[in-house]
Amino acid sequence: MPLDLQDTIAAIASPPDAAERGIIRVSGSDAASIAKQLFCADDSAADWPNSRLPVRIAGTLVIPSLSTPLPTALMLWPTSRSYTGQPMVEFHTIGSPPLLGETLEQVITCGARSANRGEFTFRAFMAGKVDLVQAEAVLGVIDAADHKELQVALTQLGGGITSRLVAVRLEILSLLGDLEAGLDFVEEDIEFITRRQICDRLTECITGLQQLTGDSVARLPSGYRRRIMLAGLPNAGKSTLFNRLVGARRAIVSSTPGTTRDYLTSMVSIGSMDVEIVDTAGWETAADLVMERARNLSSEQLTVSDLVLWCTAADLDESGTLENVRLRAEAADTGVNLLDIVTRCDLRNVEGGAATVVSPSSCRVSGHTGDGIQGLIEQLQQQLAADRSSRPELLSSTSVRCRECLVRATHAMQTAISTAKANAGDEVIALELRDALHQLRVILGEVYTDDILDHIFSNFCIGK
Repeated sequence: MPLDLQDTIAAIASPPDAAERGIIRVSGSDAASIAKQLFCADDSAADWPNSRLPVRIAGTLVIPSLSTPLPTALMLWPTSRSYTGQPMVEFHTIGSPPLLGETLEQVITCGARSANRGEFTFRAFMAGKVDLVQAEAVLGVIDAADHKELQVALTQLGGGITSRLVAVRLEILSLLGDLEAGLDFVEEDIEFITRRQICDRLTECITGLQQLTGDSVARLPSGYRRRIMLAGLPNAGKSTLFNRLVGARRAIVSSTPGTTRDYLTSMVSIGSMDVEIVDTAGWETAADLVMERARNLSSEQLTVSDLVLWCTAADLDESGTLENVRLRAEAADTGVNLLDIVTRCDLRNVEGGAATVVSPSSCRVSGHTGDGIQGLIEQLQQQLAADRSSRPELLSSTSVRCRECLVRATHAMQTAISTAKANAGDEVIALELRDALHQLRVILGEVYTDDILDHIFSNFCIGK
């Protein structure tokens, strides 16, 4: 958002309709001098331009194009202790749109320029008065359709979400400090923090972030497309099931394990929701660069999916069952929403095998014959609907922007726990913690791009 923050800007800050009171807002280094050209204070407050404290002054506005002075209250913030972090004034006068238009035109004539969308809040963000989560809440307050929406926005604006994210960030910083202090004394074998303490403290942080992640799912806007990922061992029937759900032969199906190397996506309708189905390569230990790349792509899809269907083939042998248990546990440790299903049920009807891995009540399907597919669709519909039923704490705009960062931060901390349990070096754990810290900084707006700022503040109205 390439704007000159040193300019003095002005805009009508009250709703566009006629009202008893209207507001003209001016922010910038020349705000007070512009106000002095137009505003006549009552005799008792004649020295208001020299005030160093926020003050309200009664008086009148003298606009050359108007025959009668307008009764006005001037709100003055003479220092950086204002909403925008700059000297700021507001003219509170009669809420007539033509009168407010004339006043704004005169303010611009005296040296201000017309503010862009969201520029006052943008300046507040750049001055550190609000973070990006709170800035989004300003728009949420303006756009609130009912009391419930307003309360959610006000809670977010008041720092309810920010304080929780900051608490996690401070805990990660504290852990990094302990780990890096230990690295400085590695030759003396001094341990500043135990592996158990690392795991316990990170587990608390993960719990807090998962609550916000779950809330972000509940607050996704109605047009947002949910993602369902198919995961499991190679040759678990994922591609056959994908084709059955999509209703077309999109994925290549073969009895040879590892046929799928990339991932495929397709849109389907489940109830009233449009859902994106993702078919991924089978989970297995990478034996070459191609397999490693396929596994990395699957892991990336895992972090951004709303629901993961872990496909366990009904005809697994004993060694395959053990590998399935291990890899499924790896996926579950990432904190994703996991749903077990038994696939390829047309090949073998057994009580062992897959039954030792998943619950007997899990949905059993055959992508080849279509058996159990309708029951699976009904279960998916219930699962996705349940995800939206929780009490929201995040605005939908914040949910869309922050959801992936929350998932990535959680995943980084879970990896740090696994690394600590494996007795890896402190520097490896610290690397994961720095990744989690970066994701939190992106959410709060400490790390941002012009594109992100443009997207957020272009949705504001002028005057806010």
